[in-house]
Amino acid sequence: MTARVALVTGAAGGIGAAVVDVLAARGLVVVAADLGSPATRALPGVDAGSVVPARLDVTDEADVVRLVDRVESEVGPVEVLVNAAGVLHPGPVATSTLAQWQHMLAVNATGVYLVSREVSRHLAARRRGAIVTVASNAAGVPRAGMAAYAASKAAASSLTRSLGLELAPAGVRCNVVAPGSTRTPMLAALAGAPGPDGPVLDGPTEERVVAGRPDEFRLGIPLGRLAEVQDVAGAVAFLASDAARHITLHELVVDGGATLR
Repeated sequence: MTARVALVTGAAGGIGAAVVDVLAARGLVVVAADLGSPATRALPGVDAGSVVPARLDVTDEADVVRLVDRVESEVGPVEVLVNAAGVLHPGPVATSTLAQWQHMLAVNATGVYLVSREVSRHLAARRRGAIVTVASNAAGVPRAGMAAYAASKAAASSLTRSLGLELAPAGVRCNVVAPGSTRTPMLAALAGAPGPDGPVLDGPTEERVVAGRPDEFRLGIPLGRLAEVQDVAGAVAFLASDAARHITLHELVVDGGATLR
């Protein structure tokens, strides 16, 4: 196989699904891994631009090792890893549970560690490749009701950039994309108005997100709109591409200016 292979976690929806689409459109073979994806008996060799679904629990070390080994042997050598799996349990620390804290750390931080560790071993041996972690602008700015989530994303960001320093001598690049408010099911669950099928981002709700919330010490979005998943996926694809061959240890904030950086 001559096509480049990418592994994307959290690929079943939101930003992860958009990343799968843009990488496949650019001719990569994309292994779209998610806990919600069907388990496959085999990962067949596929043509460039194809998508291979795979079930993966990023918090399970054995599952991560198994999938990375199968991708390497049955699909091809991984050149791009995108860590996009993430969960959010909003709420004040005082009323949160230990289970919620542990779940966010397990998926958002430990999952990035496990998948990056396994893939980076192959990238370093081949002396090429790129890792991009989707974190959050909340990792660098305090957010009321999101302390545990912010801590888990800060851990993922710091881990990725430190790993990039370790892998730089091998020519492997590690970068972070930090989105702000993006039109995803996660944002709807966080800020959406009640709807018959669950929370939805209706017009008034979206306007409140864009305008900011002074009572929560939350700035608005200077560009005046929510990010679409394609905005974030485009940033991920850039950092994974040869156009960013001299960029590593970087955090690219994609939040419309919401954090003023």
